[in-house]
Amino acid sequence: RMERTDLLPAGQPAADRPGAIAVSPHSLTKGDIRRRFAGRVLGPDRGGGANRGDHELNPGMVPLSELRAAAVLVPLVDRPDGLTILLTQRTDHLARHAGQIAFPGGGVEAEDADEVATALRETKEEIGLAGHHIEPIGQLDRYVTRTGFTVTPVVAFVHPPFMLTIAPDEVAEAFEVPLDFILEPGNRQRDSYEYQGVLRHFYVFRYGERNIWGATAGMLVNLTEILGG
Repeated sequence: RMERTDLLPAGQPAADRPGAIAVSPHSLTKGDIRRRFAGRVLGPDRGGGANRGDHELNPGMVPLSELRAAAVLVPLVDRPDGLTILLTQRTDHLARHAGQIAFPGGGVEAEDADEVATALRETKEEIGLAGHHIEPIGQLDRYVTRTGFTVTPVVAFVHPPFMLTIAPDEVAEAFEVPLDFILEPGNRQRDSYEYQGVLRHFYVFRYGERNIWGATAGMLVNLTEILGG
C-alpha cells in the first residue's frame, strides 16, 4: 500500500490551530480519568453488547441481524496545556462513512488477540501512531452502528512526542480537539436529517468548521457521561 508521510504539527495544541474554539479548562486530571476507568477494564462482557448505539436517539431503528465486531482507539493526547482527543477525517472515496470524522479503528481480524490489539493495529495502519506511545486505560460501552458493526471503543492516553504517517487510501487528515471542548455541555447538540424517507436523529459537536457527528459523537457523549462532563 502506498503511503505518504504527513508531518502534522503534533506538538502544537489543537486550541492554537486555525478555526479552534477556546474554552475554559476543566479540573479533571489524568489521575481522575484513570479512576473513572478503573472499573471499565476490557473483557468479553464489558458493555453488554448492544446497550449503546445509533438506535438510542431513533426509536424503532433495528440494527442488522449480523453484526461485525470492530474496535476503535479513543486517543487522549497528553499535551502540556491540557488533554486533547485525536481524530481522523476519512477520505471521500470510501464505501462506508466517506468524509466523516472518526476514531482510528476497524474490523476485528482473526490474528488480533483482543479488541485492544485491533485498535492498536488499525491505529498504526491508518495514522502510523506506534504502540509504545499508547497506554490503554479502559473502554467505553460497546456501540452498535446502523451499518452493522458492534464497536469496542478503547480509551488510551497517548504520550508525545510523535509523528504521524497518514494512509491516504483511508485517511484524509488527522487533527486534535481539546478534551475540555467535548466536556463542555453546551458544545453537544442534537440534529437530524432525512435518509430514505426516514428522519434520523444524531449527536453533533461543531468544532470550528468541522462537524463531529454520528457514531463518533455518540461515543464522545458516552465519554462525557463517564468523565462527568
